[in-house]
Amino acid sequence: MQNLLPEPPATLLPANDEADAALAAAQEAGTDEAFAEVAARFPTFSAAWGALAARAFAAGQVVTGYAYARTGYHRGLDQLRRSGWKGHGPVPWSHEPNRGFLRCLYVLSRAADEIGEADEAARCAQFLRDCDPAAADALASN
Repeated sequence: MQNLLPEPPATLLPANDEADAALAAAQEAGTDEAFAEVAARFPTFSAAWGALAARAFAAGQVVTGYAYARTGYHRGLDQLRRSGWKGHGPVPWSHEPNRGFLRCLYVLSRAADEIGEADEAARCAQFLRDCDPAAADALASN
């Protein structure tokens, strides 16, 4: 069956140059503390939470990664809503400011799966694909 309703416009989160610069400096430093400082300084910046989540998950700290990812996910939902998102529609990976939220959603799905939350893992994985299949593919290949 074909959907006759138009898809809502893509939601593009606003850039935060100061937070981006701080995150780049944290990447240069390469320490968990540096990333935590960015999240503390810019608590609504999902990219900082996504970086913390991915680092913790990769280090085998699944519950910590889950917590960071959930925080970034919720902060990202708040920003999406402020940017006009109505609970559905594209959130493109190609728009750099969206990537923090999408990364949080990806790590949240993986961490939920690891702790046995299969329903949540599946919901998050589907939500990521609904936002942008390219995001799911790009994140899975990293």
